Amino acid sequence: MTLTLDQIDIYDPNGYVAATPYDRFALLRRERPVFRQEMPDGTFYWAFLKHADVVDASRRPELFSAEIGGVVLEDQAPEQLEQTKNMLLMMDPPRHAELRKRVYPHFRPRQIALIEDRVRAICLEILDAGSEMGDVEFTHDLAARIPSQVFGELLGIPVDDRADINRWAEMMTGGQDPDINPDGYADGTNEGSIEMAMYGARFARERRGRVPSDGVGDLGDLLLATEIDGRPMDDLEFAYFFVQLVTAGNDTTRTMMSSGLHVLIQHPDQLEMLRADHTLIPSAVEEILRFAPPLHYFRRTASADTKVRGQEIAAGDKVALMYSSANRDEEVFIDPDRFDVSRSPNPHLAFGIGEHFCLGVHLARLEARVFFEEMLDKWASVELIGEPERQRSNLNNALKSLPVRIRPA
Repeated sequence: MTLTLDQIDIYDPNGYVAATPYDRFALLRRERPVFRQEMPDGTFYWAFLKHADVVDASRRPELFSAEIGGVVLEDQAPEQLEQTKNMLLMMDPPRHAELRKRVYPHFRPRQIALIEDRVRAICLEILDAGSEMGDVEFTHDLAARIPSQVFGELLGIPVDDRADINRWAEMMTGGQDPDINPDGYADGTNEGSIEMAMYGARFARERRGRVPSDGVGDLGDLLLATEIDGRPMDDLEFAYFFVQLVTAGNDTTRTMMSSGLHVLIQHPDQLEMLRADHTLIPSAVEEILRFAPPLHYFRRTASADTKVRGQEIAAGDKVALMYSSANRDEEVFIDPDRFDVSRSPNPHLAFGIGEHFCLGVHLARLEARVFFEEMLDKWASVELIGEPERQRSNLNNALKSLPVRIRPA
């Protein structure tokens, strides 16, 4: 059946359960690249479907604000929105630039490179566990453990707390799924964000005044000393900074790895290319991110009247930067629906672009590269033994189950 524009609904989370609606995105890119989408609460948003428009809006934070309305399409209560403005993700210039400048040195490439040996050891331990299990639900039993251990060690999160952190992170980004957030998926409430923020505040209280044995401390100590608005963050400010950092560090990396393995299983010729030539793994990671980005969108709010592709957008209107669509834009990517581990160039937007380009990009790339390098050596084969399940979410492009059979080398 041929779709018409009147039949398209790219908001409904149910429309993402079977698969990402790339056919709808493609139609909109051709026919209505700035698309008005109604929401069940009576509001609406403008979806930017084209790569160029997503890039342009991302590079103009003074016009398309992350702070005014936050980064999700559902409007938050004023008091909740005020609290989340202490997340780096939801700050506008100049506050964003100042805090990012102070935090970035801990995430620059040469700092992240120092932990490669430890990341590799963690990956090997988890791959060995998978080999022993044979049949495994990859998403949670294996993929989730990698960022949980890596980020847990970086921040100094106690081992016994890491499973809770991981669960809360999944609840936050997968809050529209009744299996993940059974008590609040329908009305948008989410206990995961509350629990994570409370944990972050306790983490800050317990750490303040601690003298690290090595005189330097871990990343948690360094971040607690980071200033915001010219002073150290208080417990509440640190709590919301912690929420963003840990959620991104855990949930999106788990999603990237599980989606990546699924895509490679679906494209055995590409998997064999990687087995034959490990030097292709870095470009394969970028292609996984383009082909199956962890997030479908982030919201911005217009701070003034403007016009995009002839469409008038009023101050206060919601805008969705549709990364999943932009990453398949025919004007940017040759044969965009083809998965190609050697694709170059590959200007995907899975990490964003401009002011809010992902802070943890180098850590995410390191974890993915090391995992796939070691996986290809440790596992002779990996195959599906059941139907993968996707999250019910218009935000998080994630698998909640990936049952596989592993045959070790």
